[in-house]
Amino acid sequence: MKRRTTAGVVLAVLNTLGAVSAARAGEFDCMIEPRKTVDVRAASEGLIEKIWVDRGDMVKAGQVLVTLDSGVEKAATESARYRATMEGKIRTGESRVEFATQKYNRRDKLAGQSFVSMQDRDESLTEKRLAESELIEARDDRKLAEIEYRRLSEQLRLRTIKSPVDGVVVDRLLHAGELADNRDLRKPILKLADIGTLHVEALLPVDAWGKLAVGQSIEILPESPVGGRYTATVKVIDRVMDAASGTFGVRMELPNPGLKLPAGIRCKASVPGVTGRTVLAPPKKPAAAPTAPGAPASH
Repeated sequence: MKRRTTAGVVLAVLNTLGAVSAARAGEFDCMIEPRKTVDVRAASEGLIEKIWVDRGDMVKAGQVLVTLDSGVEKAATESARYRATMEGKIRTGESRVEFATQKYNRRDKLAGQSFVSMQDRDESLTEKRLAESELIEARDDRKLAEIEYRRLSEQLRLRTIKSPVDGVVVDRLLHAGELADNRDLRKPILKLADIGTLHVEALLPVDAWGKLAVGQSIEILPESPVGGRYTATVKVIDRVMDAASGTFGVRMELPNPGLKLPAGIRCKASVPGVTGRTVLAPPKKPAAAPTAPGAPASH
């Protein structure tokens, strides 16, 4: 039997110590990531008037990020607002209905006393009904003007782009004066990362299956220089194992008030009741020695 070299013995001891330490601590590698990333685009095509934030800026949900040129939309909205408040046609219609009603009432009374013909009475009745129809039409036109005003107001609102999340600006790809084309999906205006709540992704050995539950609290230890101890809540436990590595994924949510914790850093997840283990990579095959030209290949 061949004796192991000193380096091999040291490596085996280190691996054993690492496995024992992991088993005692129950700590597993994890990664702190943004809950989601958002590509900020314009809902409609337009010239960028101003971008209010830049890369690295913290943003709050509802904060104005981008303003598009909206001169035409403002004029159209103001015109629709004025049409929605006009009273002329309605007042004219009301006056016509009042006059036609009085005329019909007089004709109806006179027709009952045989002072006017029934045809004259019927004509006044028709005039009354036409006046009532014109009043209804005037009110319908005003209602349509109000709906058009709301539609144009919504279009004007879309010219101001607000942040959908609490987070940080990851990148800025366009600038004031450039065209924001809502059909070009390759180039958004801004990229945001939602770090108001962070996701912690961890891989656990299959031995831990059934020892975790959704809603359970897990202690998270970010790497240096962030450091500290934080509590995350288990939200997702994968039900499909990775047979090659003998692991399954766990997602936890970590509140981040004040956006103090950065995303994209490594961490350790301290899982109670679960023993850690070291998974060694398979040994690499030694590289074949180069064969001299003309020499027969060895078998």
